[in-house]
Amino acid sequence: MRRNTAEWMLKVCQYVIQDLDRFGICVIDNFLGKDYADAILATTEDLYDSGVFREGEVVSNRWRQSTRTIRGDQITWVEGSERGAEAIGYLMAMVDSVIMHAKRIKNNGSLGNHIIQGRTKAMVACYPGSGSHYVKHIDNPNKDGRCITSIYYLNKNWDSKEDGGLLRIFPNGWANQVADIEPIFDRMLFFWSDRRNPHEVQPAHRTRYAITLWYFDAKEREEARLRYQRENSGKPALGSQQPINLG
Repeated sequence: MRRNTAEWMLKVCQYVIQDLDRFGICVIDNFLGKDYADAILATTEDLYDSGVFREGEVVSNRWRQSTRTIRGDQITWVEGSERGAEAIGYLMAMVDSVIMHAKRIKNNGSLGNHIIQGRTKAMVACYPGSGSHYVKHIDNPNKDGRCITSIYYLNKNWDSKEDGGLLRIFPNGWANQVADIEPIFDRMLFFWSDRRNPHEVQPAHRTRYAITLWYFDAKEREEARLRYQRENSGKPALGSQQPINLG
C-alpha cells in the first residue's frame, strides 16, 4: 500500500485507535519509508554534530540524584520549520495527520475521550552509547495535559541483544507482562502518556536516536495551567513546553 494516501492514512488510524484501546500501545513499522527515514536520520546526525544537544532534564527529582543517573540522553527541541530541519518537519506533519484524522473518525474508542488541539515541539534525543539509559518513569504522572506519546526511531541494523537500548513498557493491567520495543529504523510508536504506561530505556551500547512528540488534552492542559498559576503566584508559564496549535 502506498504511503500518504487516503487508504494508507485510514489503515494507520484504525491501527492506532484499535491498539491504543486494546493494549495502550501501538507500533507501526516502515512508517515513512526508507527515503524519508534516511533524510530524517541525516538531519538528526547533522543536528547532533552541530553541538546543539544538551543533557535531558528531569521534571521531578525529589532525591536530588545526579541527572545522569536518571537519564543519559542528550536532547534538542525542533519546531520543524527551521532551515535544514525540513525532513523532521515532514515527520511532524505526518504524525499530526495521523492524530488529527484518528480523532475525527467515528467510533474512535478511548481517543474520542480527549480534545486534542495541540502538541509539543519535537524532542530529538540521542543516547550516545556507553550504557546511557533512562530509568523507569511516567511521562505525565501529574496531569500536565499530555495524553499521547509518539516516538519515531532512526536506528539502522539495531540488535537489542548486542546494542541494548530497548524501550520497556510496563502497561497497567498487564499483570507481570511487559512490552519490549526495539528502537529500529523507521518505527513509529504511540502510547498513552499517563500512569497507564510506566517505561524505561535500557542501557544503550551504541548511538541511539529517537524523535518524540507529545499531544495534549486541551481540558487537562488548561486545568494544569490554572493550577500552576495558583501555585506559583500567578506566573503565566507552565514549564518550557507551550502547546503548538494544530488547528
